[in-house]
Parts: sequence; structure tokens; C-alpha cells
Amino acid sequence: MRSQCIALLLPALALGCGTSRATKIQQVEQTVRDEQAPEKLLARGKMFASLGDHTRAEQYFTSALEGGARTEDVLPHLMRSYVVSARFRSAVDVGERYLAKSPEDVSLRFLVATMHSAIGQHDRARAHLVRVVRDSPNHSDAHYALAVLMRDVEQDWVQADYHFREYLKLNPAGSHAAEARDSLLKNVP
Repeated sequence: MRSQCIALLLPALALGCGTSRATKIQQVEQTVRDEQAPEKLLARGKMFASLGDHTRAEQYFTSALEGGARTEDVLPHLMRSYVVSARFRSAVDVGERYLAKSPEDVSLRFLVATMHSAIGQHDRARAHLVRVVRDSPNHSDAHYALAVLMRDVEQDWVQADYHFREYLKLNPAGSHAAEARDSLLKNVP
């Protein structure tokens, strides 16, 4: 009798274990999906960046982008991690890649321009800055950056003067106002 009860219970126990195992597998799979959610990956990237682990932060930011996170939410953090790690070329490369997908993104274009300037690719920097001021004429920082590039690299004093004046019109009390005024061909009151 006892062996008959055990024989009857074993399939029921096995079925119960199978259901329990299947449920556990589904739970684990759901947990993995939840952990791979773009917003969680972005949050982890920010956490690692705040701890100074920029290599790991870059990995999480890249995974967030690949997972479907909004470019404008992730890209500034990813590029900042590259910059802090002195990986300027990586910052330029990723910025250029996303600019190809979103050429109208003025903020990204300005950031890419400053990165090109930082690594000595002045022609590329100028091309991007010219486009920024064309597409967004009120972008005072782009006018300033273009003025500095014209003055310091190309020694085109007339163009530098023009962009310094545009900067001062747009941001007369800006952080670069004193330098802009000192760089004008003629002083302005």
C-alpha cells in the first residue's frame, strides 16, 4: 500500500516540481529582461560614472543605447565618460555616428565640434561650428568657439571679430564676455 501511494505521488510531485521549475525559469527570465531595461542600464552607467569607473559606465551607456534608450538621454553621459577618460577620439567617433542618424541635433553637433577642436581636427571643428551657427544663429557658445578657432588657429581676425560680436550680442554678460571684448578689432562701449 505504501509503495502504491509513493508511486501515485511521484508523478504528482514531479509535475509540481516541473511547474515550479518552469515558473522559476520564467521569473528569472523576467528579472533578466527587467535588468536589461534601457532606463536601468542608464541609471547603472550614471552610478558607475559617479564612482569614477568610467570604463564600466561606458559599457552600461552603450548597452542602454543598444537597448533602445533615447540618444539625447544617454549620449551626453557616454561622451562625458570618454572625455574624463581622455578618450577624445572615441567621443568624436560615437558623436559622429549619432550625428549621421540625427544631423539636426544642434547640441550634439556643438559637442562633436568641441571634441574635434580638442584633438586638433580644426577643419572638422570649423565645419560643425559653421553649421551650428547656421542652423541655430542664437547659439552664443558656438559663436564664441568659432571666434576662438578663427582667431587662434586660422588667424582670420575679421571672422573672429564677427563671431565675438555675435557672442556679445547674444550673451553680453556671459562667462566669455571679457575675453570677447578684449579680442574685438575695435573696442565697444
